This record gives sequence, structure tokens and C-alpha cells, in this order.
Amino acid sequence: MAGQGSGDGTVGKALEVLDMVASFERPVRFSELLSASPYPKATLYRLIQTLTSQRMLSFDTEAQTYALGVRLLGLAHAAWAQSSLAPLARPYIETLSREVGETVHLAQLDHAQVLYVDKRNAREPIQMYSMAGKVGPAYCTGVGKAMMAFLPKADLDALLPQQSYHRFTPKTLCDDASLRADLAKIRARGYAFDDEEHEPSIICVAVPILSHNGRVLGGLSVTSSTARSSLAELEQLVPRIRETAEKIQNEMRTWHFPDQKTQTQKTG
Repeated sequence: MAGQGSGDGTVGKALEVLDMVASFERPVRFSELLSASPYPKATLYRLIQTLTSQRMLSFDTEAQTYALGVRLLGLAHAAWAQSSLAPLARPYIETLSREVGETVHLAQLDHAQVLYVDKRNAREPIQMYSMAGKVGPAYCTGVGKAMMAFLPKADLDALLPQQSYHRFTPKTLCDDASLRADLAKIRARGYAFDDEEHEPSIICVAVPILSHNGRVLGGLSVTSSTARSSLAELEQLVPRIRETAEKIQNEMRTWHFPDQKTQTQKTG
């Protein structure tokens, strides 16, 4: 982990440690964390011990490794359940995936990145990077570009400098000028493509989910592979994807976050 650590005090440092443990995608030893951490050994050890005692991390005494703790699972489930997008959208994206026979992604912008909040697999799933809860690049994914294209100019101008361009494939757009040109085309036609820009052989078509006043709520995509489909074939699904996005938007218009009083009455 590069840099000098968080400027948000102890809480920020602890969250950075959780992110670091998660980035290994496997149980990890303290020595490995220390090698990747910007913090001194004593500081890192103290943070890890606090996270472990709070069940944010778990410690395997035999393997001497740390992993994300069960308390995080509960928090993640609660965050998903209280999200104003994922639970409302689930029946619609399940129906869409079943009808088109391909993988459907539901995503939201998380600062300069894409957060996949749900995913429905195709009848015959294909291996790909995305999964619910995972963060991916915005500049080279269909859902990312679909959402960015419909941001207000000031928001887009603030977001583009935050893109960490990396050439994943020969088709990846790796500079602001190329991305802006593509986003202008996406905004004009109303939908985006991922033409093997993030992963070889993976293609998709995506539309934004907009509020009634045009605010970006999320992105919706249908994804396939070049082995069984083409961008032209996926493009034929745009009307059906838009219909699903509109149903989700309509659900959002009538949804209200449950207030504390209502929750107390239900559970009391």
C-alpha cells in the first residue's frame, strides 16, 4: 500500500488495514501486511489487534493468518439490505437475465470507480472479473461509462482526473481525451459498450439508471463473450435493458428509507 496512510485518524487507518487484508483475497500473515503497509510495526500490530477484538478480522492460530471477520459479513448484509438500489432492483435484473440468457450487472459509482452491487449469472456463466461487492474501473467498463456519460459536466470534470488509467487490453481507452470522446457518443445514443476494454473476449452493452430529474442512480448492463455473441447482437437488447432500468427508476421514486420510529415499531 503506497502513501503515508490515512489523514482520517485511527478510524481511517483501521479501514485502510481492512482494505489491505481484503486486497490479498486470501488469509494473510502479519509479515505480508507489514511489507505492504505504510505504518510502523507497532502501529500496524495495534490496529490489527483492535480489529480482531472487534471481530472485523479473524485470526487463525494454527496458520497464523488474518482474514476478514464475520462482523463485516453482517455489516455488508445490512448495507445491501438498506441500499436504495440493490434490493429494489433484484427481481427486475433476475427477470432480465432469465429472459436474455446472459449475465446482468447492477452497479453504482463509488467515487472514481464502479461498485458492483448485484449480479445475475447467465444460464451458461462465463468467467469474468466482476462480482457483487467488488470494485472495478469506471473508464473501461460498460456500466462505468454509461454512468459517467450522464454526469453533470462539473462532476465529470472532477471525476476524470481520478481515473487510474491502465491498459488492460489493446482496446482500453487510456487518456482523458479518448474517454471524453467516447462518453459524448454514449450520451448522444443513450447507451455504452465495453468492447473487450477491461477483459479480453468480454463484451457488454450498458444503460444508466436515472432519476426523474436526470440524476445518475446506477448502471445496468448485459454482458457476454465474443465466443457466443457480438456487440451488434447485444445492441438489439437495448430496448429491453432500458425497460428494466425504467422499472427500477419507478421503484426508486416511491421508495423511502425506513425511519427509526417505524423500525422500532416493527421490532418492538
